[in-house]
Amino acid sequence: MSISLSQGAVRILETASPREKVRLTKTLYQSWQSGEITAIGSTPPPNRPARPDQPVLCSPRDMPRRTKSGTKGRAIFIHAIAHIELNAIDLAWDMVARFGAPDADKKFYDDWIKVALDEATHFQMLSKRLQTLGFTYGDFPAHDGLWEAAIKTSHSLQARLAMVPMTLEARGLDTTGQAIHKLRHNGDNETADILQQIAREEIPHVAAGVYWFKKICHKQGQYAPDVYHFFIRSLYKGRLKQPFNQTAREQAKLTAEYYLPVSD
Repeated sequence: MSISLSQGAVRILETASPREKVRLTKTLYQSWQSGEITAIGSTPPPNRPARPDQPVLCSPRDMPRRTKSGTKGRAIFIHAIAHIELNAIDLAWDMVARFGAPDADKKFYDDWIKVALDEATHFQMLSKRLQTLGFTYGDFPAHDGLWEAAIKTSHSLQARLAMVPMTLEARGLDTTGQAIHKLRHNGDNETADILQQIAREEIPHVAAGVYWFKKICHKQGQYAPDVYHFFIRSLYKGRLKQPFNQTAREQAKLTAEYYLPVSD
């Protein structure tokens, strides 16, 4: 008897091993795509995903300073991005299990399952790059900020979409270009190429957030930018930081009317 989609998502969330989490993500994606799994189910997700013993999680202020020069400096930087991507795998599956429903639009599942697959691929690429530098995921401390945002928004799909894909992931669109430039300047084209692929594939992730956020707002008769501003002011610390990658944001349909009124 085949498991339901939500059962599969929760199994991934409850898997601590990053390697196994990636493997299960690819398997569940393939089972969904092939039609082997069709039932959605209603298995509730855990409040927090399982995590390996390493890395040690600490507050953002206690994190080592990131640098993109020197082997260890680059490894610390890559490790930080890998940690974000590992969290992003779980965020996508949490979206499926927490906010999905048996009668929901199939596109909702298609979108977030594809996001999970992309994030798993990104984590795998970064992990391999770490290994070529003589390190592994878990060798450096990491912070829990991304999952703290998930906990804050566990009550509302609108809030989750506003805070995670439309704000935190959109921030990645703004900052990755500069990181790529610095890596190439320091001669690390291998890592720069990985980040280039990640930057390209994150645009549809932000776009999925915008699409479903706007759809909910339209259904409730709300003006989407106003609702987004409400969530930023109530859930986000401070204002959004400039500069913005307006080209990438436009490609994701995240237009200036969303972010400029709540920026510095």
